[in-house]
Amino acid sequence: MIDTGMIDIGIFLKGFTIGLAIAAPVGPIGLLTIRRTLAHGRAAGFLTGLGAASADAIFGSIAAFGITAISSLMIGAKFWLGLIGGLFLIYLGWQTFNAQPAQNSAESKASSLQAMYLSTFALVLTNPISILYFVGIIASVGAANNAISATWMVAGVFMGSALWWLTLASIANSLRHKINPRALKTINQISGAIIAAFGIFALASQILER
Repeated sequence: MIDTGMIDIGIFLKGFTIGLAIAAPVGPIGLLTIRRTLAHGRAAGFLTGLGAASADAIFGSIAAFGITAISSLMIGAKFWLGLIGGLFLIYLGWQTFNAQPAQNSAESKASSLQAMYLSTFALVLTNPISILYFVGIIASVGAANNAISATWMVAGVFMGSALWWLTLASIANSLRHKINPRALKTINQISGAIIAAFGIFALASQILER
């Protein structure tokens, strides 16, 4: 047992693995990260993913610290949050599908980068089922036994998720200047259609479960 106040490497690594495992599967956030990196550069892609990592850290905090009131509230609002998230995905898909490569070739300004971060942060927060994932995973690997350990676990979740998004954005950025505008437009359209499909599926799931 590591004394309270010291760095609990074991707990941190557990959180790091959880964050990495949850971020890694390809989904709408991954597609947005790749597409925004190709269009705007590595910073845009990384901040897109960092928004998701920040939301993951919040969900991890709820699970690690056992904040049942908040998790119960979000699960209770699952239907409406799911609708909002689905509609937001459809909007992002439509926006991505219609993005013009010629307008996206330059690096993004600070205000645009902030919007990219906030869009994925809000999008992930509208998926309260993520709390259940974190609760289940943290329970399976061993929950933190005090506030300090819980803090290190949440830090690990954030760092694991952030590292994945930095890696993905860096890989996409290495291909950025090898893709011509016509190919980028095709990528925009394919990515937009898939992201919108995720949104439609999310809406249909919520309506069918109602």
